Amino acid sequence: MPDALPVSRAGELEQQAQEQQWLIEGLWARSAIGLIGGAPKCCKTWFGLDMAVSVASATAAMGHFAVTQPGPTLVYLAEDALPQVRSRIESLCRQRGIEIERLDLHVITSPILRLDLATDQERLGQTIAALRPRLVLLDPLVRMHRLDENSAAEISGLLGYIRNLQRQFDTAIVLVHHASKKQRSQPGQALRGSSDLHAIGDCNAYLARNGQHIVLTIEHRAARSPEPMRLELAAEGDTTSLRVVADGTADSASASCLDERIVELISSVDGPMTRTALRDRLRVNNQRLGDALRRLEDEHKIVRNEQGWTST
Repeated sequence: MPDALPVSRAGELEQQAQEQQWLIEGLWARSAIGLIGGAPKCCKTWFGLDMAVSVASATAAMGHFAVTQPGPTLVYLAEDALPQVRSRIESLCRQRGIEIERLDLHVITSPILRLDLATDQERLGQTIAALRPRLVLLDPLVRMHRLDENSAAEISGLLGYIRNLQRQFDTAIVLVHHASKKQRSQPGQALRGSSDLHAIGDCNAYLARNGQHIVLTIEHRAARSPEPMRLELAAEGDTTSLRVVADGTADSASASCLDERIVELISSVDGPMTRTALRDRLRVNNQRLGDALRRLEDEHKIVRNEQGWTST
């Protein structure tokens, strides 16, 4: 007869120190699995590489998010030739004033990596075991398997392997994944394929173009998510960097993104939506939601009745 499962009282469980919660403070939790999602040409690869360079060099990601647990990183870019990979990384290093030769960032140089094949799964596991990276970046996920992305049964097996890697080696795993250009009330709903891809994320980062700028939306499973913020890809001389814009235009971009999500959500349901229902679905604070509702009503994009808000 099998032994009973091990159990502990809740009060006896090990506590996690606050300084051990984050790999990149506010952006990515320690040893978290998650996705960088977005439509094509939204700088997803730049975003992932910025994270990897930041962890490897102990410098702030996007010039904004402090790295709390630096260490070696491992990346695989399936769509970029190796000279282009070096060029991107070198550009990020120059912007930080560090030498690429001193960077503890490792690049998988194999032309093919298939996460749905047992041999490649074993090879990746051996590589991670040897390097013990703090962060592993796999970009993009669609180039690393031949499964049906819409099949929950097939995708859940692949994600189970990735979750096992994360637990076995105590490492953060970042998957770059495509999303459709279609607007959704929540960015995770726009990810291509099975909903299991969204569900596995301990931390997810979504990038969307809004005119000439990029809006970053961060999603955490076990922490409060920050407000959306604006990024820009800046090229200066021989350096390129993805930076958080810390001026008033960031608030404007964030407000515009929220307005679009509200209109999309209200238009997608039958009948009025209450403010409470909107807040729960959109996961925004009450004051910010109220400001957006008033703004949209003034612009005649939504109307209010006794039951709630509807589209015009």
